[in-house]
Amino acid sequence: MVDIIDPSGVVRSQVIQNGEGTLRITMNGAENRRTLAGHFIAETFGSGIQHIAFRTEDIFATAAALRANGFKALPISPNYYGDVEARFGLDPELTERLKAENILYDRDEHGEYFQLYSGTYGEGFFFEIVQRSGYLGYGAANAIFRIAALKKQIRPEGVPIA
Repeated sequence: MVDIIDPSGVVRSQVIQNGEGTLRITMNGAENRRTLAGHFIAETFGSGIQHIAFRTEDIFATAAALRANGFKALPISPNYYGDVEARFGLDPELTERLKAENILYDRDEHGEYFQLYSGTYGEGFFFEIVQRSGYLGYGAANAIFRIAALKKQIRPEGVPIA
């Protein structure tokens, strides 16, 4: 169980996976409906699928192919990329590639992790594309940035993020 920080509260996240790690299901719960997960749970009357993640071996090639077919990536705040570059000592060229495609980055002692998100569809459903190179986590450090970007996208124009 991992606590994920949402600007409006805490989300509890529990992962279930098979032995090989080829199927992973993340279940989220929230104490209030102000969080993105809490709002989704309330709107789906307690359960539902909020997003589906797909794995790729080359996140940059996948991002380019998706974009060529009309995919709109979730816009990530440019401030994120300066922070991630400083935190991990990334090469500025890699940082610029990440920023150009709105790809999030994380790393642990086992490897690297790249995440690309779509915007929302319908009642908040979205897609995630991941490249996992030995990394064991789920990008929890990036959740606050994804949540802020999703909230910015789905809130009515002129309404501040709660």
